[in-house]
This record gives sequence, C-alpha cells and structure tokens, in this order.
Amino acid sequence: MGILNIGVSGLNTAQSGLLTTSHNIANASTPGYSRQQTVQTTNVYLYSGSGFVGQGAHVETIRRNYDQILGRQVLSAEAGASEMDSYLSQIRQIDNMLADSDAGLSPSLAAFFKGVQEVAANPTSMAARQAMLSASQALSTRFQALDQRLAEVRDGTNAQVATQITQINAYSSQLSEINHRVVLARASEVGHEPNDLLDQREQVLKDLNKLVRVTAVSQSDGSYNVFIGAGQPLVVGNQAYQLKPVRAPDDPERVTVGLVGPGGVAQPIAESQITGGSLGGVLRFRSETLDQTQNALGRIALSLAQNVNDQHRLGQDLAGAMGQNLFNLSSPRVTASSNNAGSGAPTVAIDANSIAELTTSNYELAYVGGNYQLTRLSDKLVRSYGSLPQTVDGFSIGAGSWAPAANDSVLIQPTRDGAHKLSVAITDVRALAAAAPIRSSATLGNTGLGSIEAGVVDGPPPANANLQHKVTINFTSASSFDVVDVTAGATLASGVAYTAGAAISYNGWTTRIRGTPAGGDSFVVESNVNGVADNRNASLIGALQTRSTMNAPSGGQATASYQGAYAQMVSNIGSKANEVEAIGAAQQSLADQSTKSLQSVAGVNLDEEAANLLRYQQAYQAAAKVIEIAGKLFEEVLALGR
Repeated sequence: MGILNIGVSGLNTAQSGLLTTSHNIANASTPGYSRQQTVQTTNVYLYSGSGFVGQGAHVETIRRNYDQILGRQVLSAEAGASEMDSYLSQIRQIDNMLADSDAGLSPSLAAFFKGVQEVAANPTSMAARQAMLSASQALSTRFQALDQRLAEVRDGTNAQVATQITQINAYSSQLSEINHRVVLARASEVGHEPNDLLDQREQVLKDLNKLVRVTAVSQSDGSYNVFIGAGQPLVVGNQAYQLKPVRAPDDPERVTVGLVGPGGVAQPIAESQITGGSLGGVLRFRSETLDQTQNALGRIALSLAQNVNDQHRLGQDLAGAMGQNLFNLSSPRVTASSNNAGSGAPTVAIDANSIAELTTSNYELAYVGGNYQLTRLSDKLVRSYGSLPQTVDGFSIGAGSWAPAANDSVLIQPTRDGAHKLSVAITDVRALAAAAPIRSSATLGNTGLGSIEAGVVDGPPPANANLQHKVTINFTSASSFDVVDVTAGATLASGVAYTAGAAISYNGWTTRIRGTPAGGDSFVVESNVNGVADNRNASLIGALQTRSTMNAPSGGQATASYQGAYAQMVSNIGSKANEVEAIGAAQQSLADQSTKSLQSVAGVNLDEEAANLLRYQQAYQAAAKVIEIAGKLFEEVLALGR
C-alpha cells in the first residue's frame, strides 16, 4: 500500500498546484489580487531495516505572495499623488478665471481709470461723467462676480468634503466587516491565511487611502486597526468609527471633518491633521489658496475704494459741495466661536490711515491668561495685548460688546467681504467731485516775482470746516508775511519767515509760494466758486492708478499698485498651480515605481502560470502512473496467491 499512498499524495499535491495556478490565471486582472502558490512538503518518513523510506508529499498551505513593506510604500505614494491631483483640479479653476484677459479684473480696473481720465480731460462733460460712473459700477460688478465665483468654488469644496466623508465611512464599514471575517477564518483554520480576504482588505485600504492618508496597524488576531490624522481611530477590529461633515466652530461657511464620538457628538478634527488623499488635497487647497485668494481680491477692492473715497471727499462737485464717498465699503467679518463661554464680540474696522498695511490673512483673537492674543493665521505670528483697542495690519480692534471668558476666541477676516460687498454710492453724475474746493491766485498789483501753487486740501470736512474761508497771504517785506482769514476777520499768523517753496498750511489746505515776492505783495487762497471746469481732484484720483498704495510692511511704505497687487495674486496662484503639478507628477512617478516593485512580488505572470500548468499536469500524470503501477503490482501479488 506504500507505493499507492505515495502516488495518491503526489496526485493530490499536483491537483492543488493546478487549482492554485488556475486561480491565479482567473484573477490575473482582479484589482488588488496577490499571486498565490502552494507550499509543498514531504510526509513523515518510515523507518525500515534498509533505511528511512519516504512516504510522499502534501500541501502544507497556500501562500500569498505579498510584501507588507512595499505595500505601505504604495499607500504612502498614492496618498500623496491623490492629494496633489485633487489640489490641482481645484486650483486650476481659479487660475484660469483670474488670469483670463477678459474675465479677470484688469480690464475693469483699466476702464475705471480711463473713465476718471476722461472726466479730468473734460470735467464739464456730462457724457464723460456718465462714463466714469458707469465704469465705477462695472468695476464693482466685476469684483462681485469674481468673489461670487470664488464663493461657488468654496461651496464646491464643502460639497466635496461631505461627499468624501461619506465614501470614507463606507470603506471603514467594509474594513471592519472584512476584519471580522479574517479573524473568524484564522480561528477556524489555525496556521492558514484567508488569502483572498486579505487581498480584499488591502484593496479597500488602498481605495480608502486615496481619499485620506491612513495608518494601518496589524493586530495579533490578524485584524487591522486603521487611524487618520494624529491618531484618530477609523477602524478598530470589527468596529468602524464614523466621520461627519461639521461646520467649523469659528466659521459657519466652512465644512470640515468631525469624528463622531460617544453619544453621537462629532468633534472637529484640526484640518492641519488631515493630510493626503483627495480629502487632504481639497482641505489644503481651501486653506492655502482659496482663502488667500478671496482675501487678496477683497483687499484690492477695499484699498481702491478707500483711497478713491478719501481723495473724492477732498474734491468739489458741480454744485460746489464737497465730494462724498464714491464707493460703499464692507466692514471686516468677525465670528465668535461656537465654543465660547462668554458673550458678544469685539468691534473691528478698517483703519484708513494704515490701510496699505492690510494683509491677505485671517486672524484669531483669543482671550488667554487675562491678555488678548492675536494670531495671524498665515504665518502664525502672535501678538499679545493687555487691553483693547489696538491697531494692527491696517485694521483696528475695539472691545465692543465682547465679554470674553478664559480661552474664548473670535475669527477676524478683515478683507473677506471686500469684493463681495463693494458697491457704488453715487447715482448722480453731478455729484462726482472733479474739482478742487480751493483756488489760489496772486493779486494783480503785485510787483515782485513770486508765484503761488494751486494748493491741495489736507483732509475732508468736518475737520477742515474752514475750507470755504477766504485767506490772504500778505508780504510785509520780502522776507516775511502775515496770514489773514478774511472771512472770519482774524489774523492766523504774523511775521512768518518766508522760505521759497516751503509749505504754507492753514484752514485745512497746503500751498507753496516760490520766487521772490516784494513787500506789499499778496496772494489769495479761497473757495473755488463756480469751478466747474476744474479737473484737479479728478487728476489726483486718476493718479491713484499707478501710485503704490498696497503691500506696506508695518510702519513702512506701500510697494504695490492695485494692478500690481492683482498681478502678484494671479502670479502666486499660477506658481502654486505649477508647484502642485510638479509635486503631483513626482508623487505619481513614485507611486508607479512602488506599484511596479510590489507587482514584481505579488503580480500574476501569465507566462509563468502557463509553465506551471504544464509542470503540474506532468506531475499529475506521473502520480497517476505510479498509482497505475501500484495497482498492477497488487494484482500480481493476488495472482501469486491463487
């Protein structure tokens, strides 16, 4: 019987090899499948008087060819590649929109200042004034349209966050179920692995990892514990934890990731901890690019509107009245955290005197240890104040109604609504203040060689309520003069030493006298009555187009014009898009290389499997021949007995 048993064992092992090879061939195109092979070993030998006699072979187990280290390298590379792909698809939306020569801001900026220049060229023309007003309206509409498109992109990112959280929860549930089945299978067949289940689990883990970077930790019972972020559990054994889209505590427009805990309460996970995968790419795009872009657009709108308003209020309209605001501006957005224990919120306003220092960052103001701690979120710069009010980075913070408890905080977005809420405040073309409210002249009887400049207004009413007064500058000698407010009947200054070209400032205006006046000469500064053809204020508004009014360091000088700031914003987005694309290509190349390395171990080679089929077929035939010979020998033995 020994030779028969040996033949049967050979037949069984060859059959197992054929079955395993056939399984490999059938699953050659199955995603995540790992090649399997039979592990064959000899049966226990039998001792005889002539030595140890072999008893055939058996299949010890079916081994799964898979390298855990290479598998983790694939996961890491694919998480990075998926993150960059997601980031790139988002950033291209705003890159194409803002860089478009027709849909961007540049044409509207140019058209607005062209309208201003037309009024400066012909201040009495109603057509020119209407063109300027229409261009102002078109500019505000373009700001609003661009902001609206960015808001739509923001809504899209919120929707993607919610959708991807749903997909993550589905994969987590699948993983927990497979974990349960793996544990049961290993317990029922000790020493053998449920290879196909393990492949299914690796594939689900791979799909999950493309959504968000995960860390998988093997357990002694064969299950995986899966974590995201800074160790937040997603799957523990056969239990799946659920994520939930939640509104950020300090920004209700921002949908973020929450981990559902006991009682069904979702606690937000810090976005900085959610990395990798398409979810990480969406969150990173929103925090690094979308927020900065929307704030940058709002900063340009606020700066331009404030600068134009400031200059427009220094002018005089066709009715002889001082100019009013040309644009309506938004106020900074202040949002108290929903976790606050105190009440109210501080007041925040744009500071007109330091508006050039506005940044594109958001800020967090927290009450910590009895002090007010202001964090600039773009670079994490922290400033601490013992009391309010304070002025920083182009805006001021007042205590307002805020009664904070310890560790309460508010989110300050100084420029977020700048473009969205920009509008034109003037509807009557006659209210455009193209003229200067003062004019200066030399008295006809002057005998010296002095001349006076047209003069500029220092600031709008009510601080300069005496702009309408007539003032004379009377030279008592060639080297000194008196200043008399004729309207008020008062002497403003006597015996002022004359320096050619030196500033002379009274009643809210500044002028200069040059040359060599003679004693008895006089000069007049007075209200610009009937100055409808005056274009001086319109010219000053037009000069804002090329003047540096933005990007000033704290306490420093502005370094960029409106067009320059917009060009810088577009350039930053384009550079970031190129950077993301390059990093994504590198990550994809790394993922491809890692996958290739893994496939060299786990992949099915059909040529090799075809050769194995022939090998096991021949082994099966040989084992069958052994059985045939054993049968004939047995028959011969029986024949001898007869």
